[in-house]
Amino acid sequence: MYRAPVADIVFTLNHVAGLSEATENGTFGDLSGDLVEAILTEAGRFASEEVAPLAEIGDRQGARLADGAVRLADGWADLYRRWSAGGWNGLTAPEAFGGQGLPHMLNVAAFEMWNSASMAFAIGPTLTVGAIEALEAHGSQALKDTYLARLVSGEWTATMNLTEPHAGSDLGVMKTRAVPEGDGTYRIFGQKIFITWGEHDAAENIVHLVLARLPDAPAGTRGISLFLVPKFFVNADGTLGARNDLFCHSLEHKLGIHGSPTCTMIYGDGRFGSEKGAVGWLIGEENKGLNCMFTMMNNARLMVGMQGVAIAEAATQKAVQYARDRTQGKAPGWRGEGMSPIIEHPDVTRMLLTMKVLTQGARAIAYSCAHAGDRAHHAQGETARHWQERSALLTPIAKAFSTDVGVDVASLGVQVHGGMGFIEETGAARLLRDARIAPIYEGTNGIQAIDLVTRKLPLSGGDHVRGFIGELKAISADVRASNHPAFGETAGRLDVAIADLETATDWLLSHQKDGDLAGALSGATAYLRLFGLVLTTAYLAKGGLAAVDNGGTDKRVALCRFSAENLLAETLALKDRVLNGADSLAAARSILD
Repeated sequence: MYRAPVADIVFTLNHVAGLSEATENGTFGDLSGDLVEAILTEAGRFASEEVAPLAEIGDRQGARLADGAVRLADGWADLYRRWSAGGWNGLTAPEAFGGQGLPHMLNVAAFEMWNSASMAFAIGPTLTVGAIEALEAHGSQALKDTYLARLVSGEWTATMNLTEPHAGSDLGVMKTRAVPEGDGTYRIFGQKIFITWGEHDAAENIVHLVLARLPDAPAGTRGISLFLVPKFFVNADGTLGARNDLFCHSLEHKLGIHGSPTCTMIYGDGRFGSEKGAVGWLIGEENKGLNCMFTMMNNARLMVGMQGVAIAEAATQKAVQYARDRTQGKAPGWRGEGMSPIIEHPDVTRMLLTMKVLTQGARAIAYSCAHAGDRAHHAQGETARHWQERSALLTPIAKAFSTDVGVDVASLGVQVHGGMGFIEETGAARLLRDARIAPIYEGTNGIQAIDLVTRKLPLSGGDHVRGFIGELKAISADVRASNHPAFGETAGRLDVAIADLETATDWLLSHQKDGDLAGALSGATAYLRLFGLVLTTAYLAKGGLAAVDNGGTDKRVALCRFSAENLLAETLALKDRVLNGADSLAAARSILD
């Protein structure tokens, strides 16, 4: 059974991502370390004791559709209501609408634990949190006054409606229509697919944020607008009124996250009421909906990265426990009676340590990304710009590297379990099935790599990423200066890996400047993984140094050394793929015709 690793989470927030320094400096007002720990301890308790026990039921039963209504798995609707009653939905929401206004870092950390307990459950509230941010940033005062308080409380949930059957990541070709009525409302007509928690019985109203195209709108993404389309209309006194003209046509049958209702939504076919068209209200300006939606999507990308971290943590816990209990053969040096636990076998130890390294590295990257966003929100001028660019740089890495880690670690978890991992009763297979969606949605990991290389590296003319690489060099220098023998060859290995990253970064920047976009994109995915591996070891080193400074054991240092001496060698090959892979890729392209 999953147990929330609150101590590791708090340590990473404070000593790697930078929360303790920010709280000591008063960046987040009177937020204290004791309050942070208290909040996360209770979040961990709820995840471990209330969410985790229902995960298997959600996976086995899934969501069920009958007569246009969707029922969640047994116990899930009540679980959601208990979760929202605890105030968790409003942890970082604006205080003016009933939220607590806490740093996003705390939300990210809490959602890690809820996703570890059940990714299918936590994904629903994730979309509501993003919708709150988008509506607060871009909605009219009337929309805020009508919807935000109920969304913040969790009484109502929200969705994000982008994808259509013919249009996946290319939103410019969407066909959903919005017809202005002349009274400030619009009639929405169209079909959206893959809508997470698009219909369910856990909340009394569902608020859909829908991308649609106005008549005579410009072609492509420049002609997309964003609309708020509620399942039920809201009366002037705040009570719910008539049903809007929208419904769930079907549920997707998925590889994983079975408990999460993934819906095909139909807008405007006249099923409810005599007049066709789902009524919606514009969010932001006409034809600028994608800008508004990106507020929600950027939030969602980091939160999806946390899903990768969460699955990796749950898979690691499960694999370590199984390896301690399962006996087979005799490991080298085993002196006990009978067979040794498989955790004693060097190859199993290698797999488990790899799982731990990747999990803790991805966690540190994601928390650091959240920290950058929080600092940007509380800063001004050049300081705000610095942290905005840091958040922008880390977001695609946090999303893509962490979700790749989720799949890789869950797969290793199945391997540690052996044949027992391939069958369903241990739960290792469920984690792998659940993990597989995360590299796909909220912008595939290939799109994240493109974003990193073409939009984020050139920030401030490349100066920001170069400055960040300088910070990583300083961490390596601190490891060397510590002269702590438990670090082994960490400093030297990290120096080499950072040099690989620096060379690849300079190559990508120069080739884009010279117009070689195809060459740069050919190595984008390799570059993102290269960056993620370097950050993993650098952040583990930062944590190891902090542990030593605070009188801790050498466990964190030993894990950092394992990362440096076992995983970092991959950066040389990744650099080579960035610099030299484009020509062979182009030459072999015709094979696929």
